[in-house]
Amino acid sequence: MPKGLIVIDMQNDFCPGGALAVEGGDRIVAGINTIMQDASAVVLTQDWHPAGHSSFASSHEGKAPFDMIGMPYGPQVLWPDHCVQGTRGAEFYPDLATDHADMIVRKGFNPAVDSYSAFYENDHETPTGLHGYLRSRGITELVMVGLATDFCVNYSAVDAARLGYPVTVLRDLCRGIDLDGSFELALKDMRDAGVTLA
Repeated sequence: MPKGLIVIDMQNDFCPGGALAVEGGDRIVAGINTIMQDASAVVLTQDWHPAGHSSFASSHEGKAPFDMIGMPYGPQVLWPDHCVQGTRGAEFYPDLATDHADMIVRKGFNPAVDSYSAFYENDHETPTGLHGYLRSRGITELVMVGLATDFCVNYSAVDAARLGYPVTVLRDLCRGIDLDGSFELALKDMRDAGVTLA
């Protein structure tokens, strides 16, 4: 069964020293590089926000990072400015073996809608094009790794399961933020969707 490896948001801003650093995010890179060699297809996702994105706390007067607001598509966490297009923070972590990638999916470039999932923007309707690409490559099973377990990995895995893919998330090659219990909630969401946590 052809397996696709989805490597989620292994970018400088999500690693130690970055604007939205995930603790230990840099420590999973070597393991990810190793398993890339066994995948039928490797897809990297890249958070790619324009300056002043609507998900940035700095775009909302009186709001601080990690505040929640309502958006037309639902609740939205406000983040520190991160992964701004063309900045060092948006670049892939330098040790990541990007030469193994068959495709790069950039997400979050619509200034009005955030995008956690590799498959859909946060309106849960606007596709990124990844599903069509995987189908055209004959990829029928997915493995996911990267950052962060409780946001972009979770949303991507749940969406993939809903699209009919058998999905495995390799927990030792992911790291989470854990915002007000979001980590355990994400694990439950993934299990409930039929995702295998390995």
